[in-house]
Amino acid sequence: MPAPAMTADEIAALLRAEFPQVFHPGCGLSIEHVGYGEVRVRRSFRDNHLRPGGTISGPAMMELADFAMYVAVFSVIGPQPRAVTATLTINFLRRPAAGDLVAEAKVMKTGKRLIAGQVTLFPPGADEPVAHVTSIYSVPNDNAQI
Repeated sequence: MPAPAMTADEIAALLRAEFPQVFHPGCGLSIEHVGYGEVRVRRSFRDNHLRPGGTISGPAMMELADFAMYVAVFSVIGPQPRAVTATLTINFLRRPAAGDLVAEAKVMKTGKRLIAGQVTLFPPGADEPVAHVTSIYSVPNDNAQI
């Protein structure tokens, strides 16, 4: 397996520089592990992630899954902050209780313009996932105009 294109610290620095409104100290998102095409990230629990019934909301889980896939994309192609989500399909499997959530993302295929992967979300230490996600990221042509 090749070395990751960027380390966890390099990805965190890039995210702080490019997306300070989302990735900043105290935001609750953290990068725990980066390998080539395989990452583990965490979302610290906050009360505003709950929906009625005391379970973590779907949008909070989708945000974590998308963040995990974005970090996985960087681990394969390096600093390309203009890469964007093309699709994200989430299957909610179980109701997560109030608490932190962990996401493990794996890049399944890297093409010239598209990167496909999957993400599994679970509470730390749990045997069963609470959600499974498939996602495709679009990587812009370096010569493309914004």
